[in-house]
Amino acid sequence: MEVAVLAVIFGSIFGVFYLYFSTRNKERLALIEKGADASIFMKGHSKNDSPFWKVFILNLSLLLIGIGLGVFLALTLEAYTTFGDAIYPASIFLMAGIGLFVGFTLTKKLDKE
Repeated sequence: MEVAVLAVIFGSIFGVFYLYFSTRNKERLALIEKGADASIFMKGHSKNDSPFWKVFILNLSLLLIGIGLGVFLALTLEAYTTFGDAIYPASIFLMAGIGLFVGFTLTKKLDKE
């Protein structure tokens, strides 16, 4: 039974990706046959965009810093207040969210340069 569920999950994921890429390919071929310029496929990609790996590393590092600060904040709050164990996920998610927001802001600033 578990094998059937696993096969259905992976089959569904494969089906979604297959339909996405095959449909995109057919649309592009139809546009090329009609004489459309190939530059329309690169819409939204400018040459001065930051590389993906820089953005990924920046956001991942700020996320991990946020998680570390969240654990530290939870330990500090637990030691000096009467909050229960619910402070751990709350502070971790709060600080991770702040880290991702800072990463988003820095990524926007990095793309402008």
